[in-house]
Order: sequence, then C-alpha cells, then structure tokens
Amino acid sequence: MKISTPIIPSKQIFANVANKEHAYNLEAICVFVATGFFMGADTYWKNKVCLLPAHDHELDAQGTLLKSTPNFNWYYEPEQKPFKDTLSNYIELLTTITKNQVKDNPVILPLSGGLDSRSQALVLKNFKNEVQAFSYAFQGGYPEHHIAKKIAKECRFSFKQFDITPGYLWQVIDDLLSINGGYSEFTHPRQMAVLPELKKMTGVFSLGHWGDVLFDRGVPEATQKGDVVPLLLKKMVKPRGLILAEKLWSNWGLKGDFKTYLIDRITTDLNAININNISAKVRAYKTSQWAHRWTTTNLSVFEAANPMTLPYYDNRMCEFVCKTPESYLADRQLQIAHINQDKALANITWQAQKPFSVANYAYNKTPYNIPYRIVNKLQRTIKNVQGKPYIQRNWELQFLGDSNAEKLESYLFDNNFNTWIPKDVVKSTYNTFLKEDPINTAHAVSMLLTLAVWYKKNNT
Repeated sequence: MKISTPIIPSKQIFANVANKEHAYNLEAICVFVATGFFMGADTYWKNKVCLLPAHDHELDAQGTLLKSTPNFNWYYEPEQKPFKDTLSNYIELLTTITKNQVKDNPVILPLSGGLDSRSQALVLKNFKNEVQAFSYAFQGGYPEHHIAKKIAKECRFSFKQFDITPGYLWQVIDDLLSINGGYSEFTHPRQMAVLPELKKMTGVFSLGHWGDVLFDRGVPEATQKGDVVPLLLKKMVKPRGLILAEKLWSNWGLKGDFKTYLIDRITTDLNAININNISAKVRAYKTSQWAHRWTTTNLSVFEAANPMTLPYYDNRMCEFVCKTPESYLADRQLQIAHINQDKALANITWQAQKPFSVANYAYNKTPYNIPYRIVNKLQRTIKNVQGKPYIQRNWELQFLGDSNAEKLESYLFDNNFNTWIPKDVVKSTYNTFLKEDPINTAHAVSMLLTLAVWYKKNNT
C-alpha cells in the first residue's frame, strides 16, 4: 500500500513500526507535555509513528511502515516582481483554490475577528455558493462574534453565534479523546463545545488555518542565525510545561536531561531544511512541525461534523509562499492589501488591533490607543469587583470553580493514573496552579488531564 502525504496534511495517519517494542515513548511524551504537540513522527508508542508530511510512504498489508521518501522539500526562491503583481497572483490563487475545494457545495465558514477567515469571506462573497457563517466567544469574555456578525452581514451570509460555556468539557471529554486520540490538550479545540450544532449544518467547512503563519514573518526582523533555536524554544515550550516535563524525565530515569534533548531535536530538524533565509527557514520548520502535529490534530473535530476544505493547506499555496519575497510576506501585507480592496470589510474591527480596523490599524499606538486602553481596563476592573472576571482562555471556564475542580481532580488523582504519573508530581503542579500561578500553570494541568484520560483509555 502506498500513501502520499501533502505538504500540510489535513489529517494524521498512523503506522506500525517493525522490530520495536510496544512500550511508551517516554521521551516523546515529555516533549508533548512541554509543548502541547508531538514532534516529527513521534507518538505515545515506540512501535507506532505518525506518517511525515510531504512524503511517499510504503506500508505492508498489516499497516507496517516499510519506507518513506520525501516528495517535497521546502525552498526559498523568490520571484522578483512588483508587489501589486504578487498581490494579484495571491488573490487569484486563493480564489482558485477555494473554488476548486468547495465546488458548488454550501459552505460553512467559521468567522473570527482576524485576517484569515476575513480573507476567505471576501473570496466567498463573490461566489454563488450559499454560505453559513458562525462564530463563538467565551462566556464572559470578548464578544468576538460581534465582529464576525458584521463581516457576515456585509457579505450577505447567514450567521449563527455560539457561547463557549463553563464545564462543557466534562460531558464531551471521552468523545474528544476518540476524535483526536489524545494528541492535543483538551481545552484547545473549543469547537468541541458546539459540535452538535455544527453537525446540524449542511455543506463543507472552509477553514482558514495556517494562513497567519504562511503570510507573516517567520522570525522578528533582524533575528540572527544564533538566535533561532532559542527563539523556537521560547515559542514552543510553555515554562511550567517544561518544569513538568523535566520532573517526568527524571522520574522515569531517562538518560541526559530533557532540555538538552529537546534543543538537539529542534537543531537537527532545523538543519535539515536547506534554506539560507532565516525567516523562510523558520516558517518551513513551523509548518512541518506545528501545522502537522498541532493544528491538524484538532481539525478532526470539524471533520467529525462535516467535510473540510483548507485553502491555506493546499500544496499550491505552499509553493506560492516559497516563491514570494519575505519582504512581501512580512507583517501580513498581502492579506491586508487584499482585504483593503473591500472598504466595508476593511473598516470592520480587527480583533488583534481592537478597536482599530484593517484600514486604520497603523494608529494602534500611543497616543491614539490610550482612550481605549483606559476604558477597557476600567471595564475589566468593574467586572472583577462585581465577581465577574473577564474570561480570555478556555481553561478558565473548564477548570475554575468547585464543580469543575471536582471533575478535574477525579482524573488527576485517579489511583491507576498515579501509578504512572506519581501523585506528588501531579499535586505539586496542581497546587502551583491553584495557589501561585494559574495562568502559566494551566497548560501543565491541561497536559496532565490529557495524559490521564488517554491513560485510562489505553490501560484498562
């Protein structure tokens, strides 16, 4: 059996490995705990791999991997042409890919306050396809569906809004494990909260995932070669996740130290990308690691509801990026210039630059943004005084409060689980979350929850 994986796969495919014991891949699990995703072909098991992107794979009838050969290597060969011509080519390509993918089907469009989905909306606005747009916001948080609703209205799409509510996770956690296999922490895919509603919709999803990485700088301007690995380490690793991974590494008696192991992994994979331009090299690294093993993992939730289309995942889009000058990709210039062709859409708030829009975000600096910052802080202070804290993250809705804590602790302090992850390690992490640093420790707690649910499924 032969399987060819695209440059950015929209699903993960797993295969067996011959002559390997069926045992925990503890090094890989430590990386997962620290970063939130498995690297390369790693899985929970030593005798199982995730098929790498951009490869032709040969498997036998039992699903054992025999051979993998690259079918694409990232490169950087920028075509020297005026920005307006590159912009025209980008719009034409996005339009062509989107039409090729959605065909004549009704389209289901998740809308946010950002650029990727707004770019899709601008393209879909000119199609004859029926479009059902939707958005969701955290209950008690920023109402991003207000932005999405304005975009949908301008494009004449039907629109639904959903609230992500406290405690939904405990009703769907086993289903989520079945969907994503435990390869992502469970508070990240908030669409799981509204999966029954998504299943009621008719059509194909058009998802804007990874556009923000392809069409932006790979690294900050003036980054030097020696800065890249430390920068990637900082981007990939959650500090409290690192501490937890180091504790597990020590507890499991693994050789060396975890941080050195992780740095060596990053360095090896980065050096395998034959690109001199640092920004392009890091973008290629992120796409071959993050996109495949983190972003793609949770696409499975959308796929559980309806078929998916992903214009930014298309091989043609990746090839286009390889041929586009970094100076044009930097700072989302192509997407911004595209959206600015429609004044009405451009004048709607850009969530990352609120209260400014795509058309005037350049004014999001002192002194122009001071009035908004003052009012926003005052509103949050009043809400806190009223006992209604401003919600910015899903874990705040799923972990905080007595009812959530009871459910969470039933997993973290399960006796069977604590034979694998010692109770004192779990308790130390959880106490830090409760009493010292909840914002930075929430990731580690969420990783422990993910491991607990996965362990229960695979060891009972």
